[in-house]
Amino acid sequence: MAYIGKQPVIGNFVKLDAISVVNGQASYTMQNGGANFTSYANVNQFLVSLNGILQSPTDSFTVSGSTITFASNLVTGDVIDFIIVLGNTLDVGVPSDNTVTNAKIVDSTIALGKLSATGTKDATTFLRGDNTFAEAGGGKVLQVVQSITNTNISTTSTTYQDVLTANITPSSTSSKILILTNVPCRKEDSAIGNNSVGLRIVRDATVLNTFGQYIAWNDNNTLFEQETGSFDYLDSPNSTSQITYKTQFTSMQGGQVAVCHDSSGASLTLMEIAWW
Repeated sequence: MAYIGKQPVIGNFVKLDAISVVNGQASYTMQNGGANFTSYANVNQFLVSLNGILQSPTDSFTVSGSTITFASNLVTGDVIDFIIVLGNTLDVGVPSDNTVTNAKIVDSTIALGKLSATGTKDATTFLRGDNTFAEAGGGKVLQVVQSITNTNISTTSTTYQDVLTANITPSSTSSKILILTNVPCRKEDSAIGNNSVGLRIVRDATVLNTFGQYIAWNDNNTLFEQETGSFDYLDSPNSTSQITYKTQFTSMQGGQVAVCHDSSGASLTLMEIAWW
């Protein structure tokens, strides 16, 4: 808004607690609401009335910290009528609890710089509801690791064996690891009617998707039937150490099965996801 002449000074104007007892001294403690008062910039902000007469700043009194000192000792019968402090320019004081609405919070360096929030305030962070500055999270991809192979593996074993291995080192214990895997499978034994392949994911020595995934063929006569096992899993390793993930497969009925047949490729992708 434009003004003709000098722009008005906006401030926080405070009437300090009454000083009802004078004791022959020149110095007295200034308080506001029972707390020592120091929210001023210089002595010229003070209006002080002594015995009904306004006092001249510096000449008649000085201030330092929460202490006002008169030019001479006060005596019995002297009355400090009032002390009023004219606020600093743009100093509106401290708002009462729950008096500032969201609409009054502005996105500016000045406003955010006055907030008593924890964390680092910069261009990459925002103020959360718990009064902390933090980076945006909950879905941000921090790193991606992928392992691929087209090496054919054939087995009749009912024990799980490795197809792919990938290592990742999370940057935070709160991070999630999104695991995506794709494994082409084939039936290679016509003698077993209900032949099937089992697939699973392992973190170090821990089986993650204990329910697994199964690809089944119910044909006694047909060889080389092919299917692809594709699935994902969201893991919470709670670690910042290197972690090894593996995609494994097995023959469920003991018939011969294979992965990565005819040079078809399998993949294991690990994504570290920032999480709160």
